[in-house]
Amino acid sequence: MGLPASSITGARSAGTYQRHQPEKTTLYAVVRENLATLYTAVEAGFEGAALPPFVRKELDGYLDCGLLCRGFARLKCDACVEQHLVAFSCKGRGFCPSCMGRRMCQTAANLIDHVLPPDVPLRQWVLTVPFVLRPRLGYDGKLLGAVTRIFVDSVLGWYRRRLRTTTRERAESGAVAVVQRTSSDLKLNPHLHVVFLDGAYVAGPDGQPVFRALPRLSTTDVADVLQVARARILRHLERRGVISVDDEALLVDDDLGQRDPALAQLAAAAVSGLAPAGPEVRRRPVELAFEGRSGVVISAPLSVREFGFSLHAATRAGGEDEKGREALLKYVLRPPLASERLLPGPDGLVRIALKKPFSDGTYAIDLDPLSLLCRLAAAVPPPRFHTVRYAGVLAGASKWRTLIVPRPAPAPADQPGAPERCPPSNQPDPGARPRSNYRPWAELLRRTFGIDIDTCPRCGARMRLIALITEPPEVARFLRHLGEPTEPPSRAPARDPPYWQSRVLRRKHGHDPDHSGQQELFDG
Repeated sequence: MGLPASSITGARSAGTYQRHQPEKTTLYAVVRENLATLYTAVEAGFEGAALPPFVRKELDGYLDCGLLCRGFARLKCDACVEQHLVAFSCKGRGFCPSCMGRRMCQTAANLIDHVLPPDVPLRQWVLTVPFVLRPRLGYDGKLLGAVTRIFVDSVLGWYRRRLRTTTRERAESGAVAVVQRTSSDLKLNPHLHVVFLDGAYVAGPDGQPVFRALPRLSTTDVADVLQVARARILRHLERRGVISVDDEALLVDDDLGQRDPALAQLAAAAVSGLAPAGPEVRRRPVELAFEGRSGVVISAPLSVREFGFSLHAATRAGGEDEKGREALLKYVLRPPLASERLLPGPDGLVRIALKKPFSDGTYAIDLDPLSLLCRLAAAVPPPRFHTVRYAGVLAGASKWRTLIVPRPAPAPADQPGAPERCPPSNQPDPGARPRSNYRPWAELLRRTFGIDIDTCPRCGARMRLIALITEPPEVARFLRHLGEPTEPPSRAPARDPPYWQSRVLRRKHGHDPDHSGQQELFDG
């Protein structure tokens, strides 16, 4: 069940929830008007080869997300005639703002309530990899998992060496690693946002873990971690036969291109920003050499780069800052695109408004709608591709985990509510509520936006789920009574070559805007 909702009775007071109508957004229009063209262009460019089924399923499913005509849940007030219709969601994992926004809120709430120890500071470490590695890591879950483990282990090892007082003392930190697939301009950029406990647990006099906070982090420390992690990652990739390293270049094997040429071409374009996922022009920032370290440059305080790898560790949330901790977790789990950031642009282009300007002052990126759709397709993760991982004392196999994570609160006698904070304990509580990763949609609305969808806005009584309407005749009957559309917006048919819509983009690449001859979307 998804976030979109609709009221049967119509009138609403300020502050109550309304269905957000995804079919009226710029993102929906881009997908609807260009999806058939993308499929046709891919098949024409590779002699019948199509995009993988998981990509097509995600793109097709988005066009049905939040539409009442595709089915809904019916909620009714126990005391009056008030009713709500809640549309089903697509449960997308790639770019759908609603579904990934729900997943962000749900995972952040679970981390706060069930995983991260209270009153412990958190620090974000962000690792990016060279451009040449991004297409392969974007679609090789096992390889990206190995890179994630190596990086997390390198940082955990640094915390251990820094905070233990003797070589025999046990000192362990913990981490939650999140894989983000795109950068802010939706280029394919698989990179790691890892939230570490900013310190380490050591054994106290009674053998129980006691937290020891990191007193200070310097840019030199960040450079040390980057150099260790980079060397270990490249050594692992070379042993696996993924890369070959010489004095002049880093060569990557073409395993993805052999398995799925259409996806490989699309991924490479989405990384570089070239056609069909571009074009785009950027300037490099001014760099400051790191004295005494060949190849290492300082980008900003607690931020360094070395031969295509970069590491940033300047973001920290204090142990007492509950709002800051949750905001940090939502940031690392955020969707790649918010609906309000995508706007209609000039000359048939679409504009991605950047949340933070680039170093050269760029505040927005203008793209042809079809180029944007190519980037969205590359943002879809393959099946069974894990995006959240746990390590250190937060890993399931850690012997200290049960002593550190919050205990479930006892279930309230009157009504269910958000879990309360309890001090860690190694004794199980027989009255504790069982843990669950599932967060009801109503709870997420209440926790995130302060909206109580379970309470009737007219009389204050409880709203109750009375039916799930999935059969097309029943769906159409309800919607006709409400005056709502009974069919989804029609998809635009595939355009003939040239496929780009923007006349400006065609001129830039030397194509006649009125030329009707074949122009393949993929060159080569």
